[in-house]
Amino acid sequence: MVSSGELKQQAKDSLKGRWGQAILLNLIPSLIAIALVMILVLPIALLVASMPDTATMMEEATNTSSGGSGTGLFSSIITALFMSGISWTYLDILRGQRTKIEPFKDAFRGFSGMFFGGVILLALLTTIFTSLWALLLVIPGIIKSYSYSQSYFIYYDIVTETGEKPKVLDTITASRKLMDGYKGKLFWLDLSFIGWHILALATLGIGYLWLNPYISATKAAFYNQLPKNI
Repeated sequence: MVSSGELKQQAKDSLKGRWGQAILLNLIPSLIAIALVMILVLPIALLVASMPDTATMMEEATNTSSGGSGTGLFSSIITALFMSGISWTYLDILRGQRTKIEPFKDAFRGFSGMFFGGVILLALLTTIFTSLWALLLVIPGIIKSYSYSQSYFIYYDIVTETGEKPKVLDTITASRKLMDGYKGKLFWLDLSFIGWHILALATLGIGYLWLNPYISATKAAFYNQLPKNI
C-alpha cells in the first residue's frame, strides 16, 4: 500500500480546482445543524428561561440526562448519513468517475433511497458494537472502530456495482476482514493530521474549512488503495 504522504498527495490532486466546492460540501451539514439549533433549540431555551421555576425545570432536565445516549446515537446516524455521501463523492473523483462536486446534491447522497436504510443500520450497529467493545477497555473499542471504518465505502461499492443492497452485518464483516493488517496504517494516517488539527484550532476553527475536505479525501484515497475483492 502507498505511504500516508502519497495518499495525502492523491487527495490534494483530487481537490485541485475543486476546493471551493469541497469546502461547501463539508460545510453544509454544519450549516444545517446551526439552522436547526436556531429554529428549534433556541426558542425552546428562551421559553424555558422565561418560566418562573427555571431552576427546578433545569434540575429535572439534568436528571433525565439518561436520554443523552439516545441523542448521541441519533447524532451518530445523522452524521453517518451526511459523511457517507461526502466520502463517496471524493471516492468517485479519485476514481475518475466524475469531475465535479455538486455540494447541495452530494451532501445528501446518503439520504437517497438505495442507501438510506443501509447507512442508518450501519451507523446503528457499528456504534453499538464499538460501544460494547469499549465497555471492556478503551483500546478494544478504538481497534474495533478502525475495523468497521470501511463499512460505508464497501456498502456503496456493492450497491453501485450490483444494484442490490448487501446485508449490513455482511458489510461490517467485510470491513473487518478488509482492515486486517491495515488498522495500524489508518491509525498512523490519523496521527499524521495532528499538526493540521492544532493549526486549525489556532485559527479558531476556521482552518477546518480546508482541513475537513482534505481529511475526507485522504480517507477515500486510503480505501481506494486497499487490496480488496468485494
